[in-house]
Amino acid sequence: MLKLQNLSFSIEGKPLFENASAVIPTGHKVGIVGRNGTGKTSLFRLIRGEWALDSGEIDYPQQFSIGGVDQEAPASNISLLETVLAADGERARLLAEADTATDPDRIADIYARLGDIDAYSAEARAASILSGLGFNNEAQARPCHEFSGGWRMRVALASVLFSQPDLLLLDEPTNYLDLEGAVWLEAFLAKYRHTVLVISHDRQLLNRSVTGILHLTDRKLAYYTGSYEQFDTERRMKLEQQQSMARKQDAQRKHIQSFVDRFRYKASKARQAQSRLKQLEKMQPVLALSEQAVASFRFPTPEELPPPLLVLDDVAVGYDQKPVLRKLDLRLDADDRIALLGANGEGKSTLSKLFAGRLQPLSGQIKKSGKLRIGFFAQHQLDELVAGESPYQHMQRLRPKELPTKLRARLGGAGFDADIVDNPVERLSGGQKARLLMAMAAIDAPHILILDEPTNHLDIESREALVQALNVYEGTIILVSHDSHLVEMIADQLWIVQDGVVQAFDGDMADYQRQLLARRGTSGAARVARDDAGNPDQKPAGKPQSPGRLRRQNTSQLRAAVKQCEKAMVTLAADKDMIARQMARPGFYDSDNAAAIASLSSQLATIDDALAAAEQAWLDAEEALAAAEADH
Repeated sequence: MLKLQNLSFSIEGKPLFENASAVIPTGHKVGIVGRNGTGKTSLFRLIRGEWALDSGEIDYPQQFSIGGVDQEAPASNISLLETVLAADGERARLLAEADTATDPDRIADIYARLGDIDAYSAEARAASILSGLGFNNEAQARPCHEFSGGWRMRVALASVLFSQPDLLLLDEPTNYLDLEGAVWLEAFLAKYRHTVLVISHDRQLLNRSVTGILHLTDRKLAYYTGSYEQFDTERRMKLEQQQSMARKQDAQRKHIQSFVDRFRYKASKARQAQSRLKQLEKMQPVLALSEQAVASFRFPTPEELPPPLLVLDDVAVGYDQKPVLRKLDLRLDADDRIALLGANGEGKSTLSKLFAGRLQPLSGQIKKSGKLRIGFFAQHQLDELVAGESPYQHMQRLRPKELPTKLRARLGGAGFDADIVDNPVERLSGGQKARLLMAMAAIDAPHILILDEPTNHLDIESREALVQALNVYEGTIILVSHDSHLVEMIADQLWIVQDGVVQAFDGDMADYQRQLLARRGTSGAARVARDDAGNPDQKPAGKPQSPGRLRRQNTSQLRAAVKQCEKAMVTLAADKDMIARQMARPGFYDSDNAAAIASLSSQLATIDDALAAAEQAWLDAEEALAAAEADH
């Protein structure tokens, strides 16, 4: 159990917590939410002991291990798989000691402990986690230094997930994952057997993976059980109740004060007036809880252009004369709302840059209207803002002849108050920088708005404001995002970018996510078994494994994979049975229970798909094991 008792903490005189308390039960998965700047990351630093509290206590069991991802994995010559395996310090120490130990009793103890910690399936577990985060078998054998910082962040995440700390701290883990990795992580966290605290603005992760929400607001902590949607509903009801109580008390105060003012100097009523004054003094004020609305986003309406807006005819695009995407025959029309889906590295950003005119085709033709205007937002542009210059100066560069009052009005509409509009950009938060770039992208009222990961630095309320603005916007939208909620709310077409081509996906986000879970596996065991059996759904970077190589694999690893698959099937069957019992309760199918019916039906369908995948993985692993044993 994690106890946060009367925490008080300030940074540079700004209080973040004042007598804040909460209790996190052991084994709970908790989402930490709150506006940007409320102290979520600071809370993690306090829990880990990196910063000292002004007052209060943070208590947890003495042997509690705490793990988190602070920085990317080092650019070493060690393979990804070995890097992840090294995260289990006890296993590494025992294996090293086993190589040198001579005492038979100690050797027996070592191998008994290795069995207790399931050390013999460690490679399979590590491989399954890396696979779920987007690394195929060939990539897992490559050294860390061959990967960029973003990919090494995934290795660091894989390491901490593999080490299975008693308390897992994750700070916006989906920010460096693609949609495929984010969906896999949701399933992994839902099954994680220890305590998890995750800072996230991803509604889907908070709805599918956590059992509670810790809300940071007004320098206090409030713990709610249930998903984010349940928390949001309860919080809104609480706000409304408090506001109603405050209004009633205010009316009562005015009535009492009116009586006092009328009769305090009238002898026959003086005693009553004094009594009313004492009543006023004793009344404890009811604070009208309120949350300041986030600034809206604004995307001007472009003038109409005749269709099509843009056509790609047999286009190839790439870098250094090497195509990343080929045979692109695509068309964009007014009011298209398209989300680009696919794993990182498949070419989503490349296609976005092609549409935006940031990349020229290697071959083929692009036809577009001469009056077409395109707005482009890309996450990497945060680093391209000019240091030392203010938001006003950035906008002035785009509109050098526009009146200062109008420029400031533009920035005000984008959420920049007078006290920050002249601050240098390096003093802005990530969310403020994102708002500035979005305002710059929309300044010309573009016909096509391209958004490449627009929400990484936005809190949940700002993401909802973005959804509202995009739904009002009358132009064409091209969206790349790992935020499933944003995709579901905005896009009406899904394009899959994979294997060098772009194809329309005939289904919705729920269909796509089920496909991802079936391909990558809802459990590590199922994924490992499919990898070991040469699963055709996983696209390898090199040649697929041959049957001969499969038979030469260590039979102990295959036995571990079979065992893990069996455990996965038991767990999934138990989950399915639990949901079936809930749905069999009297009154469950009443008309006022539509949300629960939809939610549990969706969960049941996901479990059915996962169970089928786990069963197939078990069969594949059994077959591979039988073949390997026959060779021996």
